[in-house]
Amino acid sequence: MTKLLLDYAALEPLLILLADGEFHSGQELGDHLGVSRTAVWKHLQKLEVLGLPLTSSRGHGYCLEGGLELFDSDVLRAHLTPAAREALTELELFPLTDSTNARAMAKAALGRGGYVCLAEQQSAGRGRRGRHWVSPFGKNIYLSLSWCFESGAAALEGLSLAVGVALVRVLKELGLPELALKWPNDVLCHRSKLAGVLLEMTGDPSGACQVVVGVGLNVDMPEPASTGIDQPWTDVQSTLRKEGLPPVSRNFLAAALISELLVLLKDYETKGFEAYRKEWLALDAFAGREVELRATDRVIRGRVVGVGETGALCLDVNGEQQFFYGGEVSLRAVS
Repeated sequence: MTKLLLDYAALEPLLILLADGEFHSGQELGDHLGVSRTAVWKHLQKLEVLGLPLTSSRGHGYCLEGGLELFDSDVLRAHLTPAAREALTELELFPLTDSTNARAMAKAALGRGGYVCLAEQQSAGRGRRGRHWVSPFGKNIYLSLSWCFESGAAALEGLSLAVGVALVRVLKELGLPELALKWPNDVLCHRSKLAGVLLEMTGDPSGACQVVVGVGLNVDMPEPASTGIDQPWTDVQSTLRKEGLPPVSRNFLAAALISELLVLLKDYETKGFEAYRKEWLALDAFAGREVELRATDRVIRGRVVGVGETGALCLDVNGEQQFFYGGEVSLRAVS
């Protein structure tokens, strides 16, 4: 990671110049950076470290296919709602990090609430059940927020489901169709995974505690990076193109998510999951369907009835309603 950070520090001015997606000659790049064309070539070769698609053309120069929109703290702050600006205590951007949740957990352990961080790329991004989260550079949103709660774990019931509702609210504003939620923490579009949520807690489970909400959202997933994904997936930009809608700024989208999530966290201890339950039920991807719930040591088959007041999944198992809670479980439809 240290080597990558050193490479990025040297590459950042070059990335900013190439971010427009246009061709730039080696001479032009050298003049802007104040280095020789040989030095420019050496820097360009290092773009492979970040997995970026560099194209070269004799007589035209070099370009990053499709361009690149890096996160910008000034742009992000400018697009936050007033309520989010009030709730935000710190916004931190990382070009490269192991995991935004790990960064936010370190802040949470110090009792820091209202902290938000974003990364251009993660080397150890995680989903639920320890799954690796595919994190190509500068293409998606890897976001974590920390918040302090006074009432312990009981105040957090249903929080991951409420976060899913908040994500859908933002995505609906873009015009994305067929959005749905898969219990307990996935956002789907056209039945393919678009985003995931990972919650972690530190502190006293029965008193003052800190929670980190991690969100991974596929914005413009490159096909080569997707080989590491083991389930149907989609992303925001390709869906917008199919709908004939304009692309969205990654900074604008991240700011909208931060705004929605900070307000959710600020009010959640008072409102609880009940304020989001009706919306969640309307978005339930498996409502009324036969499913298999897989836990560590067993498989339960039943029909999805809905979710309870605390966000627990309700299944009709052989005519009896049973409730199941999040954790090391997975849910899949029965064919």
